Amino acid sequence: MPRKTVEIVEVAPRDGLQNEARQIPTAEKLRLVEQAIAMGARRIEVTSFVNPKKVPQMADAEELMGLLPVRDDVTYIGLVLNGRGAERAIAAGVDELGAVCVASDEFGIRNQGQDRDQSVAVAGSIVRRAREAGLSGQVTIATAFGCPFEGKVPAARIVDMARGLAETSPREIALADTIGVGVPAQVGDLVAEIAEAIAPIPVRIHLHNTRNTGIANVWAAVEAGASTVDSSLGGLGGCPFAPGAAGNVATEDVVYMLEQSGVSTGMDLDRAIDASRWLSGVMERDLPAMVSKAPLFP
Repeated sequence: MPRKTVEIVEVAPRDGLQNEARQIPTAEKLRLVEQAIAMGARRIEVTSFVNPKKVPQMADAEELMGLLPVRDDVTYIGLVLNGRGAERAIAAGVDELGAVCVASDEFGIRNQGQDRDQSVAVAGSIVRRAREAGLSGQVTIATAFGCPFEGKVPAARIVDMARGLAETSPREIALADTIGVGVPAQVGDLVAEIAEAIAPIPVRIHLHNTRNTGIANVWAAVEAGASTVDSSLGGLGGCPFAPGAAGNVATEDVVYMLEQSGVSTGMDLDRAIDASRWLSGVMERDLPAMVSKAPLFP
């Protein structure tokens, strides 16, 4: 019987670095992307095309894109929040536009200057613009499991948003636990509901480990039908607009769990561990991931 396969999207170059106060040199970001490719990542969120005054770490988006290795087998994703960002990303040569809409009005206004309905409309327009440019476009629904300002978010709201987004034919729709409040039962239930509502469009999951439920939530999501998982080397990351949001689930932890459970990721765990240790040196601190700190096994 063939092994189940789950795709990993490496997000360290964008979501991992965006919240860092110390400006990371473009050359180190390039090296991070190269390390990600070497460990087997074939979709990489490399940067975001946003206001550099709000996210200074991403101010070198165009410069970085111009330095990336040309690979037919790698998809470089640029996160964009509006039409201007989409045009910048297209001009810079990204392969895929990543749009974001928000399940919470307050978070959306603080993060993107858009309420929930506005963010859905803009995300849909970004997907359409990607298609017009001959690229793929995908959408992430942020705060899908809870908002730092409004609290719990009704699952029915997420389903309605996903159905509306599906009409724009995105490559996939992701559910993001932006502040890491989700638990496995909640994650599994919502992924299953969304997968049924938007089929055959795939579901991706984007999880933060703020309350130490991230890796369990990955498993619940995969069991419920998520086909793609976002992760960040070393568990690096956070959101500058979400108070207390900790890092993403760590790539090496996710790969270890899935591969040991018989789920193929196409990733080389040893290389991921080496890359994570290198990244820890770049960041000049220990990173949250566990597998890269533990003895090799088996």
